[in-house]
Amino acid sequence: MEERKTFLIENANEFLGKAKEAEKDKAYNSAVTLYFKAIAVLIDLFILEKEGFIPSNHNERFRLLEKKYPLLYKIMDKDFPIYQRSYRLRLDEEYAEVLRKDVEKVIGFTGTEINFQ
Repeated sequence: MEERKTFLIENANEFLGKAKEAEKDKAYNSAVTLYFKAIAVLIDLFILEKEGFIPSNHNERFRLLEKKYPLLYKIMDKDFPIYQRSYRLRLDEEYAEVLRKDVEKVIGFTGTEINFQ
């Protein structure tokens, strides 16, 4: 289990670092995608710690969150359509800011020890 936690933390750090770079470079679609991936990984880390497994897909993650962790579900449910929009539309700074702030909320709620400043 520790190895999986380490893997998830490393992925979250990578996604967050690259998301910040993309946002700084005004590559907002990339920033949104990377922030959403970071949110998913942070939530997977939380689920691993609380439930002992990592969800195998978005659907499994959503169903568990909806049932047991409504605050996290609300964040993911709100952000998933934005993430999907990043495939077909040009997003702006506002969208990246929303997801960046949601990363902070997820970190705060889960107590994950990620340095995101």
